[in-house]
Amino acid sequence: MKDRSTSTPSIAMKQVPPKVWFGLAVSLPLLLGIMVAAFSTQAVGSPTQPDPSTSPSTVRAERADSDVQYGFAHVVKVVRPAVVNITVSKVVATGPSDDALRGVPDWFGQGPWGNRFFGTPSPIPPRTPRGPGMGTGVIVHPDGYVVTNHHVVDGAKTVTVTLLDQREFAGTIVGTDPQTDLAVIHIEGRNLPFIPWGDSSTLEVGDYVLAIGNPFGLNSTVTQGIVSAKGRGGMGITQYEDFIQTDAAINPGNSGGALVNVNGELVGINTAIVSRTGGYQGVGFAVPASMAKHVHDSLVADGKVVRGYLGVGIQGVTPELVKAFQLDGPAGAIVTDIRDQSPADRAGLQRGDAIIEYQRQPIADPQALQRAVTTTPVGTEVTILVVRDGKRQSLQTTIIEHPMNQRVASRRQPDSAFMLSGVTVQELTPHVAQRLGVDRLTTGVVVTDVRAGSLAEESGLTRGDVIQEVNRQPVESVKDYRQVVKSLPKDQSALLFIHRQGIPLFLTIKT
Repeated sequence: MKDRSTSTPSIAMKQVPPKVWFGLAVSLPLLLGIMVAAFSTQAVGSPTQPDPSTSPSTVRAERADSDVQYGFAHVVKVVRPAVVNITVSKVVATGPSDDALRGVPDWFGQGPWGNRFFGTPSPIPPRTPRGPGMGTGVIVHPDGYVVTNHHVVDGAKTVTVTLLDQREFAGTIVGTDPQTDLAVIHIEGRNLPFIPWGDSSTLEVGDYVLAIGNPFGLNSTVTQGIVSAKGRGGMGITQYEDFIQTDAAINPGNSGGALVNVNGELVGINTAIVSRTGGYQGVGFAVPASMAKHVHDSLVADGKVVRGYLGVGIQGVTPELVKAFQLDGPAGAIVTDIRDQSPADRAGLQRGDAIIEYQRQPIADPQALQRAVTTTPVGTEVTILVVRDGKRQSLQTTIIEHPMNQRVASRRQPDSAFMLSGVTVQELTPHVAQRLGVDRLTTGVVVTDVRAGSLAEESGLTRGDVIQEVNRQPVESVKDYRQVVKSLPKDQSALLFIHRQGIPLFLTIKT
């Protein structure tokens, strides 16, 4: 005990029993021999050689799996120069939570708020990480095409792109796709560093990934994690969801940044987090490269995203529904409604059909069917296998272009009328009324968009509000609303009677 109280830092060695030290002394040469053999074996192998026909910027940072234990510096050196800082000047929108709008069917995009029909409300509303007026982007082509998030550039007046080497470029927005929260920017440059697209479908849960971005303005920050889950949908973040979930740290400012694999390939665009604090809590989401590349290519080629359209409302198969629909298991998508004159209608699909295969590929859930349909080239004749009254039946139809495509690449144009400029509305259907907590007998129109900075937004009107009266005049349809709004005096306020999540309120829109 005396030695313990008065010992020097070497006391730890003194406490080790002599027999243990003898064992270590005997085994040490053997361990050194194993280590030397391991390094020798590693040196014999040669790394994968890049395609000599590609630009030096496309050389993939590839090493043997055994090298991962030494870190990812070899990957970071290659990809970090292609991850850029995006600074914008814009009016930042402030809106309510979308929780009340979840669960509204949209016919693969027909609804006003995106595809929330396929999901369930989250206990913690996902938040879109963003810094004030800044975010991240990824150069995906040496001629200056940059992929980022729609919410990073939404409403931007100017866009400035800054590279790792501090070069600055004025950015031009090629197009945006709110349905996936993606956007493409172009900068005037040649032979710029870029990250090659990877195959996100080959990712496995547990694979290492790196997130690179500009959290809190800290440029070119690299964080490491694993793929926590794949195919996350129903989060209520975007309309088309097939997220890669990762525990790599993502924070405000990371939006639009790169998620890369250990080969230095772009496998995702970091988009959102789930957090109680607004910062990193171990749950982040990235749009997979398979979806991001399709959006990028469409925006660059056509200025819009071309998607296939079937025209059905569907829901998932729960264990309780398996027996009722005479299915083999809880997989597939049950048809709940059919759009008139749509490909689904022409195919002969009926309410209550359970779609179990599309183009001979099994359909696991509604999200899988949605992904399959929207990525089908327009004009393709497809085969759909359904279970109807316990019997399998094969149906054929031809996929058409999504009716919403003309509005995909830009924000929906608001109705224009003085103090209600910037407000977009849509008919109130019984189903939407139920989802919004409004009595089925209630009439009116639903607010689907309120432009940031408008008088209506400043007065407190929000998406999801149901307008029943304008200046004491009843509103029962979009036609009524537009007629009433056109008659409003220019220099007077408007008194609205609205329902907000089932609660009646009066709201004054001031001039």
